[in-house]
Amino acid sequence: MTSELKRQFTFRISQANPTEMIVILYDMTLQYLTDAGESAEQQTMPEYRENVRRARNCVSELLQSLHLEYEPAAALRKLYLYCLRRLSQAEARLHPELLGEVENILIPLRDAYGQIASQNTAGPVMQNAQAVYAGLTYGKNTLTENMTDQSMNRGMLV
Repeated sequence: MTSELKRQFTFRISQANPTEMIVILYDMTLQYLTDAGESAEQQTMPEYRENVRRARNCVSELLQSLHLEYEPAAALRKLYLYCLRRLSQAEARLHPELLGEVENILIPLRDAYGQIASQNTAGPVMQNAQAVYAGLTYGKNTLTENMTDQSMNRGMLV
C-alpha cells in the first residue's frame, strides 16, 4: 500500500461513522488483496505473504466487529471464517488464485455496507479528531492546503 493510500485511509478513519469504518475495513482488505496479487505476479513472495497477512488481519477485525445478537451476523461470521481459511491457505501454500475467491465474496458485502453507510446519521467514531475542511488558499505565488482547528486538543482524551 502506498503512503498516499495510507494517508487517505487515515483521513477517512478520522471522519468515519461506525458503518463507514466497516466500509473502510473492506476497502483496506481489498487493497491488500490487490497488492498481494501484484506481488505474486512479480514473484516477490515476502511481500505477497505480508499483504495476505494484512488482509487476514482486516478480515479478523471484521469478524470481531460483528454483533452476534443481530440476524445477518451469523451468516457473515461463516463467510468471514471461510475467507480467513482461504487466506491462510493462499499464504501457506502460495496459491494466489485463492485471493480472487476471497475478493468475489468481499466485494458484494462492501457494496452493501457502502449503501448502508450513507443512511447512517451517527457522527464520527473519533470524537476528538482534528476537523479538516477541503479547500485551498492561495496567495500571489503559492497555493497551499488549509486545515483549520490546529488546536492542541487532538487525539484521544484520557
